Amino acid sequence: MRIPAHSVCTAIRDDIVAGVYERGSRLTEELLARRYGVSRVPVREALRTLEAEGFVVTRRHAGACVAEPTEQEASDLLEMRMLLEPLGASRAAQRRTEAHLKVLRGLVRLGQERARRGNSEDLRSLGGWFHETLAQASGSHALTSTLTQLRHKIAWMYAVEAPASPVDSWAEHGAIVDAVARGDGERARAITALHTERATVVHRLRFPGAGERPDRVRTSQHPVNMTGLRH
Repeated sequence: MRIPAHSVCTAIRDDIVAGVYERGSRLTEELLARRYGVSRVPVREALRTLEAEGFVVTRRHAGACVAEPTEQEASDLLEMRMLLEPLGASRAAQRRTEAHLKVLRGLVRLGQERARRGNSEDLRSLGGWFHETLAQASGSHALTSTLTQLRHKIAWMYAVEAPASPVDSWAEHGAIVDAVARGDGERARAITALHTERATVVHRLRFPGAGERPDRVRTSQHPVNMTGLRH
């Protein structure tokens, strides 16, 4: 069965974000097809999608390469997120379903419990699921897709340190859900704006040092990420 290009795209994107492919490194169709166990056709389609998303660039005489974003481009992403996440929360207050609320409340309970116990291992993934669900609750596919892409890019460009007070951070998550549940779009927007602004402080650029031009796939212990692939 032919593996869909979007599944291959997800696998390559995840590996770019994880640092398996360094900035500026070449992405040859043949090597990628071999790595993910697919033909070159879905790889070619995936690279076109990733180029449109800004993860890949096509260079003369080199072909597809991992993009090398500037500091200004990285800074713009954080600013865009600070504008769009509050909008998503405001829309969620008007459009959320009971299913969305159930998931959001469950994530808040887990996050607050882990934060109180000082167990920070799961907090980052729980936070990601929380904001993904909040975006989905907005009822806007375009907004959800944009916010998801922003999160992928921010995770790629920034190392995120643990917040100074995870308990406070998850208290803010809880306050956002309370506002969404009451249908209070303005309060949901205001709390999310404050939360996003505070979260931005813990981001530190990952950019490699001057003069570094990696030209190969990292041979570390990263496993091949095939999440979402269907054989």
